[in-house]
Amino acid sequence: MLSDICAAAVLDALGGRDNVLSIGYCMTRLRVRLREPAAVDEAKLRAAGAAGVLRRADGEVHVVIGPSARQLAREMETLVQ
Repeated sequence: MLSDICAAAVLDALGGRDNVLSIGYCMTRLRVRLREPAAVDEAKLRAAGAAGVLRRADGEVHVVIGPSARQLAREMETLVQ
């Protein structure tokens, strides 16, 4: 598990595993497709270590994590399966 950001806490802040359709990453961001983007709790994401949250018009949510985004995405994929 990452020392600075807990994958389970981020997943919970995104509305739980049943809300996640796909998880990816790009540089410093998680790119997450959700069933219900409105279920995202930005305060919980920030408390879990996220630097920011971007909501795209297509429903995708980008969570700014930093250089550990790739590892976090992999840990979250394991939790969602």
